[in-house]
Amino acid sequence: MCLILFAYQTHPRYRLLLAANRDEFYARPTVPAAFWHEAPEVLAGRDLQGGGTWLGVTRQGRFAAITNYRNPSDFRSDAPSRGELISQFLRGKESPQAYLDVVARHGQDYNGFNVLVGDSTALWYYSNQSGSPRRLEPGIHGLSNHLLNTSWPKVEWGRRKLGELLAADEEPTTVDLFELLANRTRAADSDLPNTGVSLEWERKLSSFFIESPGYGTRSSTLVRITSAGELSLTEKTWPEGTVREFQVLTQQD
Repeated sequence: MCLILFAYQTHPRYRLLLAANRDEFYARPTVPAAFWHEAPEVLAGRDLQGGGTWLGVTRQGRFAAITNYRNPSDFRSDAPSRGELISQFLRGKESPQAYLDVVARHGQDYNGFNVLVGDSTALWYYSNQSGSPRRLEPGIHGLSNHLLNTSWPKVEWGRRKLGELLAADEEPTTVDLFELLANRTRAADSDLPNTGVSLEWERKLSSFFIESPGYGTRSSTLVRITSAGELSLTEKTWPEGTVREFQVLTQQD
């Protein structure tokens, strides 16, 4: 994932309302969201190159998502796939806190990442670039390729726009949320971060929806989890624009 906007425990109906874009090289083989044959409780896409996933949910109401932390100078080609951190949580039974405590002990084995993991009791965040795992408070949050709620233009603007959608409509529609994720407006040069890539790439990566030769937004995903345990995941894959929607009534172990 490269942009995750979410409202946690701020909506009268939804415990979690999330909208996210996954940006990746077009040539990297990927399978769209589906229930996994070998782990039928898991609903997620699949990265066929790394073997993991970038975002997923389960029939038990578990949720996890990851973004890369952009720092090209520290990238190691021999590091394990970060996507395995998401699939391991989804297939496991540990609490979010217990799982991230384990991840934090070997977090430096991986290239830079941010991870969100949650269940019906709590939502937790951890980055191997800063600090210890922490439980998230209710609020509207944004995560891209730096730390949670960092002051990048796309994160600040995304949090604000999601807040406006929630204030204007008791329940933002699927169309509203996908339109938000499809925004191609780039930030002004004066507002761009310096993450170690060229100025031209900083410009390309500053929009919600990314289009460039060889790399861009591959999928947009909405996750809604109600206080009653109803869960929906809606995914739009690009460039074809195919939409897949799944409704799940979660069952607690």
